[in-house]
Amino acid sequence: MRILKFTLIVFSGLLIFSSVAGQDNTVKKLREDTNKEFQDDTAHKKGWKTGGLFTLNVAQGSLSNWQGGGDKNSFSAVGFLNLYAVLKEGKNLWHNTLDLGYGYINTTSLGNRKSDDRIDLLSKYGYQVSDKWYAGALFNFRSQFARGYAYEKDVNGAEVKTLTSKFMAPAYVLLSLGFDYKPSSGFSVFISPITERWVIVNDDLLSSIGAYGVDPGKKSRNELGAFLSAELNKNVMTNVTFKSRFDAFSNYKDHPANIDIFWTNVLAMKVNKFLSANIAVDLLYDDDAIARLQLRQLLGIGFSAKF
Repeated sequence: MRILKFTLIVFSGLLIFSSVAGQDNTVKKLREDTNKEFQDDTAHKKGWKTGGLFTLNVAQGSLSNWQGGGDKNSFSAVGFLNLYAVLKEGKNLWHNTLDLGYGYINTTSLGNRKSDDRIDLLSKYGYQVSDKWYAGALFNFRSQFARGYAYEKDVNGAEVKTLTSKFMAPAYVLLSLGFDYKPSSGFSVFISPITERWVIVNDDLLSSIGAYGVDPGKKSRNELGAFLSAELNKNVMTNVTFKSRFDAFSNYKDHPANIDIFWTNVLAMKVNKFLSANIAVDLLYDDDAIARLQLRQLLGIGFSAKF
C-alpha cells in the first residue's frame, strides 16, 4: 500500500506540474532550442523526425604529499547517448527512443569500477482516437553492458566482490497494449491493463540462486500484469530542461500489491553550445531483486553535442 500511495502522489505531482508549465508561452518557445528529445509539437506535422544528444563528463585528480589525505590518483568518465526517431502519418504516431550510458571510475584505493551502466530501448505506437487519446502498444527493453559487482569485506578485512549483474542478466522485456493520454506536447501517460513482461537472467551462477525472481536454475520468468508509464519533458527556465520517466508494473500472478517502480530523472543545464551540466537521479523498487528502494545519483559537467 505504501508503494501504491507513493505512485499516486508522484503522478499527481507530474500532472500538476505539466498543467502549470504548459501555460507558459515563453517556455513553449524555448523548448525548440533546448529540448534534447522529440516533442509532439505543431512543428512536426508529418514524416520522420530524428536526432539525438551525446554527453561526456570526465574528471581527474592527483595528490602528492598532500597532508589532507586522499587517493593519489583518480579518474572518472561518464558517457550518455540519447537517440530518437519519430514517425507521424495522419493519426498514426510511432515514437522510438534509445538511451545508452556507461560510467567508469578508477582510484588508487578502489581500482576499477563502473559507476553507470544502462541500455533502455522504448518503442511506442499510437493511433489517435480523440484529441488527447491514442490507442496502441508499447515495447520496452532494459539491460546493461558489463558485469556489475557488490563489494564487501570478509572477516579478515579483505575485499570480496560478488557478481550481481551482466549483459542480459538481468534484462527486462515488456510488451503492453493500452491507451496513451497526451494532454500537452511535453507530457504523456500510457495506461495498460494487459502487459506481458519477461525477466531474463542469462547467467548460470545468478540463475542457480534464483536472482531477480526467476526460479532457481531457470533463465527467465514470465509475468502478466498492469502497467503505467508517465513521461515529462519540460523547460523549467532558460536553458534548463527537466526530463522524467516513471514506470509502474503490478504482476497479477504474484503479489500484485508489490508494485515494481522504475523512475529516472535528468536535469540538464546548458552552459553554451558544447558545455553542459547534468544531474541524474534514478529510483528503482523491485522486491524480486531486493526489497528496498534502490537509488543512483550522478552529477557531471562536460561536453555535449546535439544532432
